[in-house]
Amino acid sequence: MPADRTDLPASSPSPLDTERAHLAASRAALRTMRAEAEGLDISDVTANWVNAEVLASELALRIKSLADLADTPLFFGRVDYEHDLGEQGDETGRRFYIGRRHVHDAHGDPMVIDWRAPASQPFYRASKTDPQDVGLRRRFGYDGGELTAYEDEHLTDPREAERSSALLQREIEKPRVGPMRDIVATIQPEQDEIVRAGLSGSVCVQGAPGTGKTAVGLHRVAYLLYAYRERLARSGTLVIGPNRSFLRYIEQVLPALGELEVKQATVDDLVSAGLEIRGTDSPATARLKGDARMAAVLRRAVRDGVRTVPAEGVVVVRGSRRWRVPAQEITEIVTELLARDIRYGAAREALPQRIAHAVLVRMEAAGEAPDDRVQNAVARTPAVKAVVKELWPQVDPVKLVLRLLSDAAFLARVADGVLDEDEQKHLLWERPARSVKSARWSPADAVLIDEARDLIERTGSLGHVVLDEAQDLSPMQYRAVGRRCSTGSVTVLGDIAQGTTPWATSGWAEALAHLGKPEAVVEELTQGFRVPRKVIAYASLLLPAIAPELSEATSIRDSAGSLVVREVPVAELDAAAVAACREALAREGSVGLIAADARVPVLGAALAAAGLAYLTPGEETSAEARLTLVPASLAKGLEYDYVVLDEPAAVVDGEPDERTGLRRLYVALTRAVSGLTITHAAPLPERLAGG
Repeated sequence: MPADRTDLPASSPSPLDTERAHLAASRAALRTMRAEAEGLDISDVTANWVNAEVLASELALRIKSLADLADTPLFFGRVDYEHDLGEQGDETGRRFYIGRRHVHDAHGDPMVIDWRAPASQPFYRASKTDPQDVGLRRRFGYDGGELTAYEDEHLTDPREAERSSALLQREIEKPRVGPMRDIVATIQPEQDEIVRAGLSGSVCVQGAPGTGKTAVGLHRVAYLLYAYRERLARSGTLVIGPNRSFLRYIEQVLPALGELEVKQATVDDLVSAGLEIRGTDSPATARLKGDARMAAVLRRAVRDGVRTVPAEGVVVVRGSRRWRVPAQEITEIVTELLARDIRYGAAREALPQRIAHAVLVRMEAAGEAPDDRVQNAVARTPAVKAVVKELWPQVDPVKLVLRLLSDAAFLARVADGVLDEDEQKHLLWERPARSVKSARWSPADAVLIDEARDLIERTGSLGHVVLDEAQDLSPMQYRAVGRRCSTGSVTVLGDIAQGTTPWATSGWAEALAHLGKPEAVVEELTQGFRVPRKVIAYASLLLPAIAPELSEATSIRDSAGSLVVREVPVAELDAAAVAACREALAREGSVGLIAADARVPVLGAALAAAGLAYLTPGEETSAEARLTLVPASLAKGLEYDYVVLDEPAAVVDGEPDERTGLRRLYVALTRAVSGLTITHAAPLPERLAGG
């Protein structure tokens, strides 16, 4: 149990006082480390201004990472090993304080070690059955930045039974106000195994609501940057989320762990570079544009202009000599390049060099001794350029997709045998755009353009990508993400049951194949520690209809949570939602009013009329502003202490089909951390009616 003992003699400091003294000394040491970094003079240590700028930037980041966050515990745990680690780890000694970053004293000895260090791992994984040489594990409780309690587990003492941690439970259930918090103090053993998996392998995490899959993915990035910093500094990392609101919600987690340079983006951000997205597609059209078969159509479209037979051979004039390459030989060169299946742009660059090489062969046969400079010169001659333009024309990916969606004859030619006539009609714009700028591009169009761009020039690959809410991506979107980690690894996070797009994946094997990572290991997290037991059990009534193959989620929380379902007359529906928000605001923590998108304006007006100010998703909650009005389409990944769910039937009806609607409802039902109140006038979905 948490301890705050004062029963020791006055002459002997209590363990709590001793720990508080260590916290104060550690904070002082951190301030010293920052002051030393700020005092470094780097004016004369670089050879040029470029290196100076790079070093100055790195130093600025170092100083920023050493900031002492007053309300954030500098350390949250302690492990006392039975034996000195010696040469077994990066650290030496027997007692280690576990925190968010490394802190050392004036002699260089560690006062706090990074939670990612090897010596920290047993803090998360040791147990009575597998103590991992840990004699004592101590957890600390804080109020703001003040250390107020501690709790001990003697893992090698047979007289002490294994028990759940009250401090751990209290940290999990702490009210949520502000952006997403890190879970570094509460990481569970099964989560830690995923976080510390090596960089070379890809991992897919199927996580039920409340299992912390998003936090696991973010902590995995932080761990990889710690363990493989030099390699990832060169190749880069990226976190991909479903929308900007979600990214704003999670953006403070990595800085709190000392990682300041990880980029975050949505799939739309990645593929729409330089493209204005102004259009939308019907669900059927969007599903078709996201179909993996579109990759084959685009591949044909990119190569459609290639011709294998020139009008005539090539004649190159060099001084007084004329060198001729016959049409048949040029045909053989083009045919070979097509067969090699290299990218369109690379093949187009190779073609003039191959023709020039054929000329050089003839020069050498005539007794000349040409070198590479001569070959390059021949490749640049007007005659060679002309035949390259004739046979392998340049392709602009944006103009290509514009033509594909506008020109029925072109689409029919490149989609023959891949898409049927009805599907081709779905793809074609009713009113073809006259130009690239006037086209009303949709998000799905941008993905097609990205695919075409990669068919022409290879997309750059990062060292590691974290893809969150991955279940909602189309096959073509998976391909777009896969291109960004083709030579690196990926951490895929998602929940099949929360797939809320018409093209949501039906299984991880298919999704990973589209990503180009079929070998990725799939891990399943089913033990939740966020959603209360009563709430997750109620939401799980929908699983047989939306994802029958998944295991039902459970909750390790002692608190069952609150669940209230209120049926009201239609005329009182808005007032009931407002009243439920007032009740929730009387408690501590954040409140989310989640409703079908079409109901949001009505409820916004009702809240305003009642004098209740509210935020929109992405705006940061605070002690003064704790209520957020959330469209159901943006609820995924967010969490609130108390959720008021308005009219579940409207959430279901707002989607193009029942399965997608029920999945959207499942998401909305599982956003609560402490309590859920449902207000409805229409009948509840059948599977919830008896719950």
